[in-house]
Amino acid sequence: MTILSLGRSSYDITCPVDGYPVEGTKYLLNEKIESGGGTAANVAYLLGKWGELSYFAGVVGSDDYGSQIRKELEQVMVKTDLMENSYDIGTPVSIILVNKKNGSRTRFDVVGSTQPQLKKYEYNITPDVIFTDGKEYSATINALNRFPQAISVLDAGRVDRDLLELCKYVKYIVCSKGFAEAVSGLKIDYNNSTTLVQVYKKLKDRYPNNNIVVTLENMGAMYSYNGEIKIMPGIKTEVVDPSCAGDIFHGAFVYCIANNFDLEKAITYSNITAGLSVGKMGGRTSIPNLKEVINYYNQKFNIVEVPKEEVKPVVTTEQKLPEIPDATKINIPTDGSNIDNTITIGEVTVSSGATVANDDVKQ
Repeated sequence: MTILSLGRSSYDITCPVDGYPVEGTKYLLNEKIESGGGTAANVAYLLGKWGELSYFAGVVGSDDYGSQIRKELEQVMVKTDLMENSYDIGTPVSIILVNKKNGSRTRFDVVGSTQPQLKKYEYNITPDVIFTDGKEYSATINALNRFPQAISVLDAGRVDRDLLELCKYVKYIVCSKGFAEAVSGLKIDYNNSTTLVQVYKKLKDRYPNNNIVVTLENMGAMYSYNGEIKIMPGIKTEVVDPSCAGDIFHGAFVYCIANNFDLEKAITYSNITAGLSVGKMGGRTSIPNLKEVINYYNQKFNIVEVPKEEVKPVVTTEQKLPEIPDATKINIPTDGSNIDNTITIGEVTVSSGATVANDDVKQ
């Protein structure tokens, strides 16, 4: 499979700190982790690391940061032919402070008031899958029109005119909880299952022809499968640094879709990959190897068979996700009435008005 990732890149500098800084105080930091960043670039990086034929199309500055981003991508065999250099604006830089005591992240994005856009829409490839973060609107529209047979995946992490328009033209919308709430005009309350159903139905009403996945942070991901709304819980792990977890989820999801995994298995793999990443410090540097994800998945579902190849396992369309006893199922009322007010998240059943402690939720 040939996979094209379209969007922005940045350079990330992650600094672990002992607590949130106090204004006017001088700190001595003895550790920093540097790597390329940006959703589309991170997705391309993961796909290259996992053995896929991965291309990245985006703009970097003609500076040391831009050179380092290109070098990192090429180290995992990502094709950088479609990258462009800007001689007017430098590469965006993100400075990330990670509190070692609680795993919280504070991010400072150093970017210009305007960002350069891709100018060349010439492709010497025919992608089977197109991933976009929505920040290269014109280039994305061009690619979708030029390669209509390609499976398209959009990261909907914010709400703006261009991204809302792109949602109409892609097959998969993988959106954040914030995007889902903003577009639906409703708030999700984990203590009230009705709100989950209503938010998802609002999204489906607006984008009836799309496959929609809503990431719910440490609660997992919500999706629709065989006419039912479900929640796939995330894995339970100690959070060291949540940086890049969303990008890593998207990268694993694209990998699974490219390899013909069914939707439930794709989301399971994505949850595992993102969950493993938050246990390590750093963004791109926390991306787990494919073998780690496969081993975790096999152990979770008691699968004895282990792929011989670490880089790229053999996956066929006949492979199905084993029975998941902790996956949530909510029937979708056909007439919008009689909505079930209970929802099972992991092993906990929640009714409207109930309170769930974090320790009770299986992630």
